[in-house]
Amino acid sequence: MSLKTYGYVRVSSTEQNEDRQRIALVEGKCVAEKNIYMDKQSGKDFERPQYKKLVKRLRSGDLLYIKSIDRLGRNYKEVQEQWRVLTKEMGVDICVIDMPLLDTRTAKDLMGTFIADLVLQILSFVAESERENIRQRQAEGIAAAKRRGVHFGPEPRAMPDSFPELCQAWREKKISLREAAECCGIPKSTFYDAAARLNEVKE
Repeated sequence: MSLKTYGYVRVSSTEQNEDRQRIALVEGKCVAEKNIYMDKQSGKDFERPQYKKLVKRLRSGDLLYIKSIDRLGRNYKEVQEQWRVLTKEMGVDICVIDMPLLDTRTAKDLMGTFIADLVLQILSFVAESERENIRQRQAEGIAAAKRRGVHFGPEPRAMPDSFPELCQAWREKKISLREAAECCGIPKSTFYDAAARLNEVKE
């Protein structure tokens, strides 16, 4: 059985263009178009139809090209596991075009394998740290915006002019929550939330 060369391309959405990756594979590495598999999907996991189809086609000794390691995936713990399965269990060679250190054809000795594993570990650490930094920046940004009075989520429903009086009557238990909500033409939960906001404003 002759060994084959494959390519994998991934973009995160249908709006993104994959030409740069295809050119690197076809013109740079002479991968046949029919052997290029592409997903237009997030790299958060490996539940991607074309990637799964590619893995089923791969055989020991085949060569897989990808433009950069993040095209394989964004979750680097899963990337490490996929790398292990492809290279060690299936015997597939992988070449990451943008990172020559990640080329298993030239790293088959113990030192080469150690270097490749180390690079993947470093990438995993950097990616996890960046995700944590992004989450922290988002949380800080939201907190700062809330302090400035920026409202997140759908705009509160406009209440009728009689709402303050109905709210007061409900608080004094002159009418029930259901009756107050019906007078406003809204669900009980909506009335309750609006009453809570009104109370916060008064305080």
